[in-house]
Amino acid sequence: MIAAILECHAAAREAATNPVAQAAARAIGHSASTIHSARHCIGLALYGAVAVAYDLLGADAPWEQVEQCAADECGRMLETLRAVAVENEPNPAEINWKC
Repeated sequence: MIAAILECHAAAREAATNPVAQAAARAIGHSASTIHSARHCIGLALYGAVAVAYDLLGADAPWEQVEQCAADECGRMLETLRAVAVENEPNPAEINWKC
């Protein structure tokens, strides 16, 4: 698993000229990295949202537009998570985020 994670991060570095591919590779790498650190799970949402934004707006879009589009995508993710959340979860996750 560690080799696959490192390959994702290497792919992200190699995709420096393709922001969509780079952000997608980082999203996958961070998602896989949750195996050793739960805090990496946030990378899936953040880098995934940036990948969507670059895909929609293009690599040359001003950062402010990319950031707003990514924030909108994160908002859609939050709405979706809330829609499937279990009310009064009997076994909630207990994660020490160490942030």
